[in-house]
Amino acid sequence: MSDAVPDGYSTFPQADLPDLTTEQMREVDRIMVDELHITLLQMMENAGRHLAELAIRRYRPATCTVLAGPGGNGGGGLAAARHLANRGVGVEVVLSAPQAMTEAPAHQLDILRRMSVPVVTAPRHPALVVDAVLGYSISGDPHGRAAELIRWANQREAPVLALDTPSGLDPTTGRAGTPCTVADATLTLALPKRGLRQATEVVGALFAADIAVPPSVYARFGINVAAPSRPGRSWRCAEPP
Repeated sequence: MSDAVPDGYSTFPQADLPDLTTEQMREVDRIMVDELHITLLQMMENAGRHLAELAIRRYRPATCTVLAGPGGNGGGGLAAARHLANRGVGVEVVLSAPQAMTEAPAHQLDILRRMSVPVVTAPRHPALVVDAVLGYSISGDPHGRAAELIRWANQREAPVLALDTPSGLDPTTGRAGTPCTVADATLTLALPKRGLRQATEVVGALFAADIAVPPSVYARFGINVAAPSRPGRSWRCAEPP
């Protein structure tokens, strides 16, 4: 896969964009939902739209398998599956824990089922794999079905595009679990998670997507996100020299 920046994306040094720890990102999400009443579904929609757009611009896939977990990260992947299907991509979805899905991801899945997007247990051989199995709340090494799907993704010849963080990566320390997704590219949400910059071998090309977090939220942590760094779309984080 070419390392060129897709059309419509701006590039700037990673040092120009602050990063967040897991605890800080958890607090960002809490403020968004509890205090600002920006719902999880709204944030998922932003994430999914940006992820689908990056997938199309960078890979132009005819087919795509979306690996989705039961939480917020999986919900963003399911929203992306809808946008990809709407753009004519042949999409299939594989769930890591269908019995454990929380309300918002279950809502996204219901939409896909009503659209007749295939939800399968045995994935095929797509042109692109989207990893939305585990998000920033990971604790310890992946196990069970999640670990199986990570290993399956790593065995494909198709490139892997990870949402927010490669599944199995500790987003604060940068420790790669066993197993851990090895991505061609990662679209992180809001701001990069600190560990992503320490694990380029599994993160791949790093992109960031604005999911409409107000600057006042970041200001609570003493972080100033300047207007030029908030283009309202995805953008490429250039590797430091």
